[in-house]
Amino acid sequence: MEVPLQQLQSHLLQEKQVELWIKRDDLLYPHISGNKWRKLKYNIQEAKEQQKATILTFGGAYSNHIAAVAAAGKEFSFSTIGIIRGEEHLPLNPTLHFATSCGMQLQYISREKYRQKQEPHFLEKLSEQFNQPYMLPEGGTNSLAVKGCTEIVQNVSVDYDYICCASGTGGTIAGIIAGLDGAKQVLGFPALKGGEFLQSEIAQHIHTYNGKHYTNWQLITNYHFGGYAKVKPELLGFIKAFQEEHQIPLEPIYTGKMMFGIFDLIRQGYFPKNSRIVAVHTGGLQGNAGFNERLGVEV
Repeated sequence: MEVPLQQLQSHLLQEKQVELWIKRDDLLYPHISGNKWRKLKYNIQEAKEQQKATILTFGGAYSNHIAAVAAAGKEFSFSTIGIIRGEEHLPLNPTLHFATSCGMQLQYISREKYRQKQEPHFLEKLSEQFNQPYMLPEGGTNSLAVKGCTEIVQNVSVDYDYICCASGTGGTIAGIIAGLDGAKQVLGFPALKGGEFLQSEIAQHIHTYNGKHYTNWQLITNYHFGGYAKVKPELLGFIKAFQEEHQIPLEPIYTGKMMFGIFDLIRQGYFPKNSRIVAVHTGGLQGNAGFNERLGVEV
């Protein structure tokens, strides 16, 4: 499925003599946008092949992944269960309201128990409790998700030097790196503070997928704005100005931070003259409603 590739125009880009294009994966699939559809595509196929009736996964109360799995369950006729970190709060926030409207069953567990989400004993108990569902990790990252994300770099209609992507669990950028198989330069922008830990996780995702090691990528770790789901006024101001200038919506958790970082690097002269950059818009716009509600700001 092809999505638009839009070239951005600005005085800064002209001054620095670089081209910046944005790959609109946010327009990929209704309610399962961007990298979430890429990650779920082959997992849905696998769940069907295993004749599973239910998909179970994990996430926080504002998780794009939870919303996407719920929508996918409704679209492809699976029951869905979301194991939600923390206590239930009523009324439900926009993300969880959407998930339940798609038929997802929510189960809240303490943050302490949630930290066990990768432990075999804990997973076995959940599997027994919910009658052997197809289980997806938090964020949806596994080898099938990496396979789906390799397709992000297909059908890019311009020749480019750099491709940029926001990073959470590292599955999306792992797929991009594997899909390029050593070509181009790949820049990841972690949304979490201390994103350096992602280096080993991304490398492991790639190795598990195809057994290879690549050196054509790096993480740019200084645009997290204080950590996951944290923002500062300068980021919100940038997002508002970007949307007004380019008519492309962003969100402050992932793509907003990435785009801020790209423009800041361009301003600093990081990219050589005549570079062509592609930025992947990974979606996640559903989270804006909850973000606005929680912080009392408008994105």
